[in-house]
Amino acid sequence: MAARSNCFYCREDLSGKKFVRKDEKQVCVRCFDKFCANTCVECRRPISTDSKELHHKGQYWHSDCFRCAKCYKNLAKESFTSKDDRILCGTCSSREDAPRCHGCYKPILAGTENVEYKGNSWHDECFICYQCQKPIGSKSFIAKNNNIYCNLCHEKKFAKQCACCKKPITTGGVNYQDQPWHSECFMCSSCRKPLAGTRFTSHEEKVYCVDCYKSTVAKKCSSCQNPITGFGKATNVVNYEGGSWHDYCFNCKKCSLNLAEKRFVARNGDIYCSDCSEKL
Repeated sequence: MAARSNCFYCREDLSGKKFVRKDEKQVCVRCFDKFCANTCVECRRPISTDSKELHHKGQYWHSDCFRCAKCYKNLAKESFTSKDDRILCGTCSSREDAPRCHGCYKPILAGTENVEYKGNSWHDECFICYQCQKPIGSKSFIAKNNNIYCNLCHEKKFAKQCACCKKPITTGGVNYQDQPWHSECFMCSSCRKPLAGTRFTSHEEKVYCVDCYKSTVAKKCSSCQNPITGFGKATNVVNYEGGSWHDYCFNCKKCSLNLAEKRFVARNGDIYCSDCSEKL
């Protein structure tokens, strides 16, 4: 005679019936679901003998409840990762770990073209000029007031405009009378030679190199007939009755005494000191 088999909990006869062996005990299906079944972490219901059970790190799920915490994709047969007590699919996990674009604030996924600048990251298409809104790409750029500008927009917006050609001055340049010039635009009004780094002078709001000023603009000394340039030794000038002299040429015609800062007498277009004028 065969030994009787009873449910450990309800003592129901299990002969010919489906049962579960739990910790060396025989348990009917009803009692197993009631007393022994693991509770699903997701739906908080028992995982019955009729359900497929999945477990990870001491937690249990129905196979239908084992889903990504963000996109809800079923992961029963998929790879997954666990983060902060959440189950994530590979795609959502990559997005969570990925740096955020400083432009659109969406994740920059692995393998995506991106730009890094001063600790921030951008999708390639999000790294754009603040002014024209076009992607910078591989072109050079300039940062100004926490904004990014392509070179062309930066020049238009911030660069000084040349007083001559009215185009932006990107490097170098010359300042003259509180106005900026391209070095190549700051040139002699007569011969068109660039004046940057050279000596020059101005006349009637025009600038001249030394040679052109001497030959075309400067007054001629009434004594030596050389131009009075205002450069070097010829810095000071004496003007008298329409005539002009270098200060060192303004001399007594008879004794050659320099009269630049002395009393003199003019006779018949010539200059004399007081003593010599009395002897005439």
